[in-house]
Amino acid sequence: MKRKKADPEDFSFRPFRQLKASIRKSPATAEPEKKCPAPPPPPGDHEIFLQAMKDVREIKEFREMPVRKKPVTVIRRQEHPDKEALKTLEGITRGRLPIRLADTQEYVEWMNPDYDFSAAVIRRLREGRFAVQDLLDLHGYTVEEADAKIAVFMKDSLLRNLRCVRIIHGRGLKSQKGPVLKGALLNCLSGRYKKNVVAFVTARQCDGGLGALYVLLKRHTPAKK
Repeated sequence: MKRKKADPEDFSFRPFRQLKASIRKSPATAEPEKKCPAPPPPPGDHEIFLQAMKDVREIKEFREMPVRKKPVTVIRRQEHPDKEALKTLEGITRGRLPIRLADTQEYVEWMNPDYDFSAAVIRRLREGRFAVQDLLDLHGYTVEEADAKIAVFMKDSLLRNLRCVRIIHGRGLKSQKGPVLKGALLNCLSGRYKKNVVAFVTARQCDGGLGALYVLLKRHTPAKK
């Protein structure tokens, strides 16, 4: 016996019967979501200024106002009076600058007022440009012994008609009374032998410095026979 084929209409409960028709009627795509407009940017300084000055009126009388200019006072910083000296001293202690003997208290320079000679002569003597023709060293002598040595040395130098000699007197740093020999020598040259001494100055560092003197003697013109 053959079984009959089931008819779809025989089912009484069909919940998805209208599904195809609903799909056909629905739109293909959903409507896009509407975006909210961006808020306006905040006002800038210029807009704020114009808004604040909206009701301000210009006073034409105040367009040009006379202004009295006050004199400008320039306050200069006062430098220390010894700044340059301190700078020089620092350069000497650091070895960047040489010691100028003429700036020390021990420096000696004497010119005989009885003789008329140019400044170039004393400058040449100061710079050691005269040839030293003889030397006397007074180290280790007492004042009396040194006086006798000076007398012999000066007499011999004058007889030989020497022009420039060097005398070492020392600085007297170890003496409690100071440079005694130096004082005695200066008094002797500017006193007893004044007529024969044109000038004397402290020697250069290489020739004894503050412990020696260049002595410029007067030359005697030999008598004509």
